[in-house]
Amino acid sequence: MSSLPDEFYRIGKLPPYVFAVVNEMKAKLRAAQYDVVDFGMGNPDGATPRPIVSKLAEAARNPRNHRYSVSRGIPNLRHEICRRYKRNYNVDLDPEAEAIVTIGSKDALAHLLFAVVGPGDRVVTPAPCYPIHQWGVIMAEGEAVPLPVSDPPEFLNRLESLFRKGNNPPKLILINYPHNPTTACVDLDFFEKVVALARRHGTMIVHDFAYADLYFDGYRPPSILQVEGAKDVAVEIFSMTKSYNMAGWRVGFCLGNPKMIHALARIKSYLDYGNFQPIQIASIIALRECEEEVGKICHVYERRRDVLVEGLAQAGWAVEKPKASMFVWAAIPEPFRAAGSLEFAKMLLENALVAVSPGIGFGEAGDGHVRFALIENHHRSRQALRRIKQFLRDHRRG
Repeated sequence: MSSLPDEFYRIGKLPPYVFAVVNEMKAKLRAAQYDVVDFGMGNPDGATPRPIVSKLAEAARNPRNHRYSVSRGIPNLRHEICRRYKRNYNVDLDPEAEAIVTIGSKDALAHLLFAVVGPGDRVVTPAPCYPIHQWGVIMAEGEAVPLPVSDPPEFLNRLESLFRKGNNPPKLILINYPHNPTTACVDLDFFEKVVALARRHGTMIVHDFAYADLYFDGYRPPSILQVEGAKDVAVEIFSMTKSYNMAGWRVGFCLGNPKMIHALARIKSYLDYGNFQPIQIASIIALRECEEEVGKICHVYERRRDVLVEGLAQAGWAVEKPKASMFVWAAIPEPFRAAGSLEFAKMLLENALVAVSPGIGFGEAGDGHVRFALIENHHRSRQALRRIKQFLRDHRRG
């Protein structure tokens, strides 16, 4: 009797999950009753605004909403996200041809890549990057071409160089600003240059805009769709996860170029029936009535950022304040730099009971850093900062 293969084709393409090492250590410490302060996963801890929850409960009681929905998303929800883009960015979108509802941003990213990327197609990806940005390309049989993301002018220089070489130009440019994990930000002129380049060469653009509404200190992230002609080549992915504290609800959108939207709709029609309809109905209320709540959620992240970065500075760990996102990207302190991010994250967990994400989990370009997610309240953050300060002090003595 023949046995099943030890490794499956696409699974074999994926690397070991680096974060699993920290997660396993964290689980063992907690099982032993140690109090771990966890800045690891970017999982919002705040409650979803009450009007959204109330509408979900009301819609869930209606048996008509218990049936299959539609994979493109219900029309009223597509209309509402288009209204939000008009209100916030002065961007006009056709809810029938230029907007689709997705089961979170990962659904949009992974399935869009399956829809538009073929074997050997080159796709520019950020370096470091959120894992699906690179591995979604590879699972779709494309070739990921990582470009350094933390210095936007350098990113543009290298992108232009790829096109100048000309023998196998990129088919798609995947970008993400405000960026996870580095928190790098850009202004509209950056997008104007990327769009001009893409239009000149007939290259697609996917912009992951998950942190659109988490911004500080007078900065406001632009939408790539604000650029004239962007819809000729680009789509933007927006998620309700961070803006509305709706992580578990899994509601996202893909907006922009109608050909790419149609391709995503076609592949999704084979894969799913869309979100549970009461979730979609509640999401309409979120977009229509909860803009003030988005501002409050943003303010919570801003205060947490200040507590963490200022506390790290007092502990002797200088870190730049991010202008946007829900993360702090911290260069490993000099005495630990040679150990690399995974070993440093393990040391921080073992000695200070503080969990962070090792930068190597976002690709080799991230190895000199760790990422803090701003998901702990002020009391817990200050508790962690005291432990980190003691850990750094003990190491200096040693």
